Amino acid sequence: MRMSKVLLSILVLCFIGAALNSYGSDNQNKPNYLFKEKISRTILENYLARSATVASLLHLTLDDDLRMMQNTGVKFAGRVIWMWGGESKINDLIHKGTPFVRRIHQMDPDIILQGAIFEIITTDVNNVPIPAAVFREFGLTPENRNFNYKKMIYPYGHRVNHWYENASVPDMSRTETKMWFLYVAKRWIDMGLEAIHFGQVEIMDDRDKKHIHWRDMMARIRSYANRHARRNIVLCDAHVPSGGIIHNGKLMFDLHSFPSRPKSVKGQPYKAILEKGFSDSIYGRSIGGLSPSGWHCESLPYIVEIDNFGASDHAGQYRESDKIHVWGWDEINWFINQPESYRNEWLEYAYSWVRENDPNGYFQLPLRRFEHYSASMISPKGKRQEDVIKKIWMNLID
Repeated sequence: MRMSKVLLSILVLCFIGAALNSYGSDNQNKPNYLFKEKISRTILENYLARSATVASLLHLTLDDDLRMMQNTGVKFAGRVIWMWGGESKINDLIHKGTPFVRRIHQMDPDIILQGAIFEIITTDVNNVPIPAAVFREFGLTPENRNFNYKKMIYPYGHRVNHWYENASVPDMSRTETKMWFLYVAKRWIDMGLEAIHFGQVEIMDDRDKKHIHWRDMMARIRSYANRHARRNIVLCDAHVPSGGIIHNGKLMFDLHSFPSRPKSVKGQPYKAILEKGFSDSIYGRSIGGLSPSGWHCESLPYIVEIDNFGASDHAGQYRESDKIHVWGWDEINWFINQPESYRNEWLEYAYSWVRENDPNGYFQLPLRRFEHYSASMISPKGKRQEDVIKKIWMNLID
């Protein structure tokens, strides 16, 4: 009888310990956001469940943005700082953004802020000096020179001027490109950012099909984060139309991400739905393996977002052949062009649909998308999705 009580006590303690791994230690069923050096799947998913795009937050920060973030309870804030060309503005961006990073972490020490390093390099990179530490990182003798655009692009004109004149896709197999990515990643980490989105990685590895150079560059970034990041880790993701990148069973990224790929509903302007198997959507296709934090999964957790990539030549029109655009718009412009009531309805639908159709997926709600969209209920330009976003996340703990 005495032994039974001991065993019962042990079982109770084990149950409590397991519960605390998923939730906070209070009695309000609040999720746990504590991690350091590594992140468990449970805690990662706690963050992804409250993930929002807050694109350009540190470029355009308004007090209303900070109020909206605190009010809604976002925990993973995506794309808060980035460059699409204009590489020489990096110092100005960091000078402006760093005080806001501090304010945000004072407001909520748990929040993860994500920067981005995209699939573009322009001739403006020629105006950015290379620090001696970056040379040394790659076993090179430091020189007094700037980054070199020509040393970062593909040879023979491949993907050169891909975006516009003097704006090309960088070639990750080139040392100069890896130096640039490491340099920017270090700048973001030093600001206090704990996640980095790497854009369309697969168009940057046309000469690196085994991802040797990507894996080398990522290992260097992770090593730097282990020594310098707020919680000694940086969470890395990218858009992966293939479902993910894996080598010898090891996943390259901590999470995957992709556009949400809404499908236009024929005959019902301007309705759209989500559908497994439509276009190149990631639903049900996120590759599993050994995560960078050391846990195995059959399918890596992922987020889908309302993406931006430019309008077609038939905005507002239905085309049967459209597999990327939604009624001729890109995703965010389709969303912006809908009535407020449908925007709210669609966010509730999309969040629930992803969770119901793939337990590995999470819908990243839109709080801000550059200067074109804000979910604010207060801002004169706000599109008024703030309350429904807060409602969706509050329902997770009801």
